[in-house]
Amino acid sequence: MKIAKIEQFYPRKRMRLIKITTDTGIIGWGETTLEGKPRSTWGAVEELADYLIGKDPLTIEHHWQHIYRSAFFRGGNVLMSALSGIDQALWDISGKHFDVPAYQLMGGAVRNKIRVYAHWGIRDLSEKSLESARARLEKLQKQGGYKAFKTGPAGKWRAHEPPARIDQFVKCAYTMREWVGDDCEICFDFHGKMTPALAVEVCHEIKGMRPMFVEEPVPQENVDALKHVSDHVPFPIATGERLLSRWEFRQIFEKNAVAYIQPDGSHAGGISELKRIANMAEVYYMHIMPHCAIGPVAFSSCMQVDATVPNFLIQEQVDAGLGEDLLKEPWVVKDGHIDLPTKPGLGFELIPEEAEQNINTYEEELGGEHYYENDGSVADW
Repeated sequence: MKIAKIEQFYPRKRMRLIKITTDTGIIGWGETTLEGKPRSTWGAVEELADYLIGKDPLTIEHHWQHIYRSAFFRGGNVLMSALSGIDQALWDISGKHFDVPAYQLMGGAVRNKIRVYAHWGIRDLSEKSLESARARLEKLQKQGGYKAFKTGPAGKWRAHEPPARIDQFVKCAYTMREWVGDDCEICFDFHGKMTPALAVEVCHEIKGMRPMFVEEPVPQENVDALKHVSDHVPFPIATGERLLSRWEFRQIFEKNAVAYIQPDGSHAGGISELKRIANMAEVYYMHIMPHCAIGPVAFSSCMQVDATVPNFLIQEQVDAGLGEDLLKEPWVVKDGHIDLPTKPGLGFELIPEEAEQNINTYEEELGGEHYYENDGSVADW
């Protein structure tokens, strides 16, 4: 069996798909979406296709090592996202070739369902915002029985903010707890917007409502700053969606900088590297909560690893990840869980006419192109 064709599609905003077809007719899908850089991975995949065409798709580890190591420059978000999508597609092919879910080729499952959390929050305390938040919460509880939700402080945050700004976020957090009760987990993503001092202050203001975790309280470049926050906050801190490969997680582990890690299966090196990172984290008693804020191919890839590692805690799930209008059988959430995938490969079938198309737009996908403070200086997204 050889790789015969590699195609790419852009069927939705914030969704890049790669399709690898073998000479036996088996097809594998991967997702190379790179948020905020919608064109970049396309060229990287085209370059890597020159190497992959004609190769055996089952030698996944060999291909991973070649793509990562056989060039002077290693890593980076573009290469690692392209590699991730290719790796996912090769696992999809392998599972279909052997007629088993991909996780069976990784040692088999250690659980029979995958716990997920949904995105829900209260943006501000205006009547319109509260009405919208109440409607979404009721929808999520009715449709999926979710018991865990994630939100974050809205807008831009400077080195420090006045009490009114902080108080509004704190009141929103406690209102969320009041609405869902103590049986639900509530998590907060600070998106790396804060300084260590401000992050510690805000975390202490919300500690009474017992968050499950605060994600990326500070930017990812400085591990010592992250550890400073962890050391001064009485609940778990998480990070990892912008770290690429086990080498970038190494200091996080060695310094015990966080309680939970969030590698992204479409950025950190695909299924292969996501599992390796999880296995490294187990040694440090850190649990994984894979990041996935893009499409259903990436989400399905994460679940293959979630099924196999004992230190899995919970999987991020955005609405698009369930695959409505893209998957022939969208993923179904019941009581805050998704049943273990049972179909071969990554466990889904795409609707060809929906997946194999390209929308004609390249607008900025994360709003960072013109993200400034009131004085004109650049703000963190």
